[in-house]
Amino acid sequence: MISQKGNTVVNNWQSPSTLMVQGTTSDAGKSLLVAGLCRCFRDLGIAVVPFKPQNMALNSAVTPDGGEIGRAQALQARAAGLQPHVDMNPVLLKPNSDTGAQVIIHGQAVTDMEAAAYHDYKTTAMTAVLASHQRLQQQYELIVVEGAGSPAEINLRDRDIANMGFAEAVDCPVIIVADIDRGGVFAQLVGTLELLSASEQQRVVGFVINKFRGDLGLLQSGLDWLQQRTGKPVLGVLPYLTNLAAAAEDAIEIEQQLDTRDVRLRVKVPVLSRISNHTDFDMLRQHPQVDFSYVGPGQPLTDADLIILPGSKNVRAELDMLCNSRWASDIARHLRYGGKVMGICAGYQLLGQGIHDPDGVEGVAGSRVGLGYLPIETRLYRDKSLTNDCGELALPGRGQNTGGVPVTGYQIHAGRSRYLHEQGIQPFAYLQDSQPDGCYSDDNQVVGTYLHGVFDTPQALQQILQWAGATTDRIDSYQQQQEQALDRIASACAEHLDIATLLAFTSATVTAPETIPETIPETDRRGESRESST
Repeated sequence: MISQKGNTVVNNWQSPSTLMVQGTTSDAGKSLLVAGLCRCFRDLGIAVVPFKPQNMALNSAVTPDGGEIGRAQALQARAAGLQPHVDMNPVLLKPNSDTGAQVIIHGQAVTDMEAAAYHDYKTTAMTAVLASHQRLQQQYELIVVEGAGSPAEINLRDRDIANMGFAEAVDCPVIIVADIDRGGVFAQLVGTLELLSASEQQRVVGFVINKFRGDLGLLQSGLDWLQQRTGKPVLGVLPYLTNLAAAAEDAIEIEQQLDTRDVRLRVKVPVLSRISNHTDFDMLRQHPQVDFSYVGPGQPLTDADLIILPGSKNVRAELDMLCNSRWASDIARHLRYGGKVMGICAGYQLLGQGIHDPDGVEGVAGSRVGLGYLPIETRLYRDKSLTNDCGELALPGRGQNTGGVPVTGYQIHAGRSRYLHEQGIQPFAYLQDSQPDGCYSDDNQVVGTYLHGVFDTPQALQQILQWAGATTDRIDSYQQQQEQALDRIASACAEHLDIATLLAFTSATVTAPETIPETIPETDRRGESRESST
C-alpha cells in the first residue's frame, strides 16, 4: 500500500503505474474525471492511457482497427492524445433486454448472455481484462482506470471485474468520486467506504467531490468532518461546469442553452427503450438555433419540424413499441402536414418496409413489417458492421458525388439493408469507393442513414437542417467542441485537485516544462484558499 516518510509518500503498490477512479453511483462523474485527468497528465508530459475493465453502455465507438469500445473511452483516448484501442475497454456489455446483453471482448461480439450466465463468465472476462492491462503497462507510463457504477453494490461484488475486484487483482490505489449536486454526498462517501472490505478500504487514498456550486467556505466544515470520520483526505472539490460539450456516457443530456428569439427548427427525438449512441444528437442540442428535445414514452411526438428516430440495440422490439404507442400515428400525422423524418441506424431500419431476423439475433426469430416510408428491407446478421466512414452527402436532385458537402461518421449495426428497387433510389450519401448509404423517400420528406455522428461535421449539419426546412448559422465541429470541453475539464482538475498528491501515489514522472509543485500548501489542498466557480 502506501506509507509516509516525512512529507514524502512512499509507494508499495504492485501496480504504481495504475490509478483507479471509482464512484459512489452511476453518473457520478467518473468518465469525465478520467478524461480530465488524462488531458491534465498528458499536458504534464506523462505518457498516460485510459482504461475501463468492463463497461455496460449502449453508447459505443469504433476503433481504427474495427473494434467496438465504450464511447467514453474514445473520448478519454482523445484527452490523452491517443487513437482509441480495444485494450482501453476490453469488456463491453450492450444490454438488449432487461436481463440480457451482448458481450463484446476485445472489440468483437462473442455472444449474448443473460445476467446469471454472465456472472459465471466473469472469470473468463477477467482474463481478457488483465491481458489488456498488462499490454498497456508495457506501453504507457500511467494508466488511469474508470470503474463502473459503484463498488458497494453488494450483489455484484462476487467475482467483480469492474471495480474493487480489478483494483485488488492488480493492487492499485483508488480514489472515489461523488456528485454533490445529487445531494447526500457525505452519506454517499461514508456509506460506500463502510461497505468495502478492510483491504479495499486501505487502497482508497482519497475522495473527490464533483459538481459543486456556490461558496466553498460553506462546505469546509463538512470536508473536515469527512476526513476526521474516514481518515481519508478530500483531494479536491470540482466545480459544476455548465455548457460542457462532453456528454455523460449513459445519462441522456437534456440541458440546452437556447435563445428562443432565434429558433429556426424544432427537432424531437423519441427515447426508444434501447436507445443507443444518443451522442449523435449532441450537436443538435448545442446548436443555438435548434429547439431540441427528447420525448419520453407516453408523451406526444408533436409540434416538431423534424422527427429523428435514433439507434437502438433491439430494432424489432422498438418497432413493436412504436406501433403499440401513439408515436407511429404521430409520425404519420407529422408527415401528412409536411414535416420531415430522419432515421439513424436502427431508426433507418424502422422506416423501411420490413425487418427480418431469421437467426434470432435480437430475440425470437421472425419478421416484422416496418413503418413503410423508405424503399428498403433489412435482415439481421450475427456479425456486425464496424467502420469509420467519410464521404459526401448526396443531395436530392443531384447526381452521384456532386453534393460537395463532406460528411463523416461511423457504423455499428447487425442489420444489412437492401434497396427494393435500384431505379430512382436517391442515397443519403456516397462513402468511400462511391458506396451508397441510406436513402430518401420519393417525396423527399423522409431520409435514413447508417451513419452515427452524421451531425458532427458543420457543413453536413447545416445542409441537413436546410433539408429539414431551416437556414442556420454554422457552428464549430464536434471535434472542436470536444477539444474545448476536454481543456475546460483538465483546467478544472489542475486548479481544484491536488494533482501532486495524486501523482505521488503513482510512479509517473512529470516531464513538461510547466510542472506542478512538489507539494501543495495545506490550505490549498483543503480548498480554503480557492474560489469556486458556479
